[in-house]
Amino acid sequence: MVDPAHELGKTTGMARAIWSGSLSFGLVNIPVGLYSATEDKTIHFNQFEVGTSDRIRYKKVNERTGREVDNAKIVRGFSLDGEVVQLSDDELAAADPERSRNIAILDFVEASEIDPLYYRSGYYLAPQGEGARRAYALLEEAMGHEAKVAVATLVMRNKEYLVTIRPDPRDNVLILQTMYFPDEVRSPRELPNIPDAETFQERELAIANQLIEAMTAPWVAENYRDTHRERVEGLIASKREGREIVLEVPPSAPKVVDLMTALEASVKAAGKGPDSTKAATKAKKPPTRANAARKEAAEAPKRATRKRAS
Repeated sequence: MVDPAHELGKTTGMARAIWSGSLSFGLVNIPVGLYSATEDKTIHFNQFEVGTSDRIRYKKVNERTGREVDNAKIVRGFSLDGEVVQLSDDELAAADPERSRNIAILDFVEASEIDPLYYRSGYYLAPQGEGARRAYALLEEAMGHEAKVAVATLVMRNKEYLVTIRPDPRDNVLILQTMYFPDEVRSPRELPNIPDAETFQERELAIANQLIEAMTAPWVAENYRDTHRERVEGLIASKREGREIVLEVPPSAPKVVDLMTALEASVKAAGKGPDSTKAATKAKKPPTRANAARKEAAEAPKRATRKRAS
């Protein structure tokens, strides 16, 4: 693995506001800053000529002449009915949304009424300045008491966003999530092979429910890792150290010949089949994340006692 101090996908530095303005709640205006709540840890590669450290660069060329074109001579255009409509930056500025520095709360709604498909990216809203803290805390507390989320609009980077704002009582912070507008969400009716109403035998549903129960565990975010990124980091470290990279052929996915047979085999593998015993369950079924967490909690005091004794 790559040294954690030089983790390839990690960004460093203090949190910086990517937008600042105010959050208005009726006639109350709270100075706030918008901070990214997530970070992209994808490993981004550059392109090089094989066997050298020479970077590969892309040039903007005229498709007809093949000549490189300077950025100052490039404008944006839109093809419409065979005609290209070109617009300068100044002309496009006329269509820019108003450069408002205010997030005006429009409505409060039940969070359960919003389809998660509408959500885009998550951000933290933080008060800007000591004078904003009390009003910010009051809004966060009141929203938490009412169990509602606020709906508002935000103008950022020359684009208007529909957003929701909700309180996080664990950290006493307001979380803003940008959303898609309704006409940006595609209808599932566009998809092929979506099944119509199907009928199932009681045994089929019972086995499917049994499999879901066998695989059910409490949500613990730390139990899930980007294993592909970890493998890529390992490959980079091995290559840097001159070790040979062994290519492994992944096993092919089993073909589902009969749905019922596959369901029964899956439940049996999970240790909850009708012919499995408790002993067989313990022998065959790997510990669930919940059991692992309970075991870790139980072992922690013992390890602490042994450490003090030593």
